[in-house]
Amino acid sequence: MISTLQKTIRPVRAVRGLHKSAVEVLKRPDPEDTVTASYGRFISEVKPQHLSSLVLHRSKRMVLDSIGVGLIGSTTDVFELALQHCQHMYAPDDISSVYGRRGSRLSPTLAAFVNGVATHSMDFDDTWHPATHPSGAVLPAVLALSDMMPNSKPSGSDFLLAFNVGIEIQGRLMRFSHEAHNIPKRFHPPSVVGTMGSAAACARLLSLDHSQCSHALAIAASLSGAPMANAATQSKPLHIGNASRLGLEAALLASRGLEASPLVLDAVAGVAGFDAFYEDYVPEPLESPNDGHVFLLEEQDMGFKRFPAHLGMHWVADAAASVHTLLVGLGPGTVSPSQVQDILLRVPKSKYINRPFPESARHSFQFNACSALLDGEVTVQSFTPAALRRPDILALLSRVRVDHPHDNPANFNSMYGEVQVTLVEGEILKGRCDTFYGHWRNPLTNESLRKKFRNNAGAVLRSEQVEGLIDVVGGLDTLGDCRDLLSQLQ
Repeated sequence: MISTLQKTIRPVRAVRGLHKSAVEVLKRPDPEDTVTASYGRFISEVKPQHLSSLVLHRSKRMVLDSIGVGLIGSTTDVFELALQHCQHMYAPDDISSVYGRRGSRLSPTLAAFVNGVATHSMDFDDTWHPATHPSGAVLPAVLALSDMMPNSKPSGSDFLLAFNVGIEIQGRLMRFSHEAHNIPKRFHPPSVVGTMGSAAACARLLSLDHSQCSHALAIAASLSGAPMANAATQSKPLHIGNASRLGLEAALLASRGLEASPLVLDAVAGVAGFDAFYEDYVPEPLESPNDGHVFLLEEQDMGFKRFPAHLGMHWVADAAASVHTLLVGLGPGTVSPSQVQDILLRVPKSKYINRPFPESARHSFQFNACSALLDGEVTVQSFTPAALRRPDILALLSRVRVDHPHDNPANFNSMYGEVQVTLVEGEILKGRCDTFYGHWRNPLTNESLRKKFRNNAGAVLRSEQVEGLIDVVGGLDTLGDCRDLLSQLQ
């Protein structure tokens, strides 16, 4: 049969020496030779032994940080709204646990959703390059799916393998586009690659075959995408929640036999697949894990935030904090708006984080610079309603100007933040940050990461539970099954 031979026959125009009835035989790509198939094979074939000790170390740090920001995120209004919606609109399903809610359980997909919302509700979750928030889209789905397995739970090494597969797939897909390397303008990346990563992680945990893994990715592509217009709104955390939830659903649907395009990751002229999200998408096959594959996490560490705001805020906060130190040295030990005549920020051009009088302080260069200038740092408490209304903050905000130098691209790997303060006496003070503490080039120490986790998890858990989670995650790769981790979160 023609379909078996993978051939298409089409008529061609008559040319000299060729009869009009001649045909041209065109070969379609063999399904096993496509980019999409290579991803399916990688997901189905990769094993725990393919993870290096460095990848295991870095990914356990990601798991710990993501759980912590999810737990403190369970105290936010947007999380409460999402949880109430799921509890009131869907039938009870006592399967998967919910961050910060002892005794509360939902269906696996709804638990993945609300825990994903919690993770991003304060914009406190990790960030990678090219720009996305990888852990929040994957970890809630892997946890929910592990809860769903009634008899035998995944081993700790299998759990970490699934998590790393989800991270790897996100990173590989984003590296096929130059557009994806910059701060996004069209689609919020976690709503695109995050959904694919969640599907890949869950397909690996479900031990799907290579064809099912490919279909899970293709199904996830149909469930992906959210516009940047909703960044800096209460709907932004839904992007992470939906990525986690819908990726899990894609894998479950594929496990039941649902099929989708076998070319979704390939560049097919005239028919958009994954390139619908990135106009300059140029895909490449993913090599077999048995052929010396190196995980991206081996080559580049993760960025961890010290305070809950858009990653770009960390550059201006550190630059402004250095000016704060200079100002304190000049005066009575505190900073007052009465000392300041003008504040100039030199930052990348990115419309959604340039907010002079911010309705979303977490996404405002101006607010974060002024907060660090006034207090010497930005913290969780900087975003409380009382802190946002401080007269000194409002006075400083009215004196901020923004410049976008040509040598300062909207790219987390090469941008910088510069703060120039002109005092009323005319003196000019400058601070600049090229790489903030927490960036993948200057990662948080284990001590700093654990301190962040203790502060975040301690918002909802007792201290002994917090320390128990630190111990369990630290030894996750040695656990025969992940019950200890799941029980700690219940």
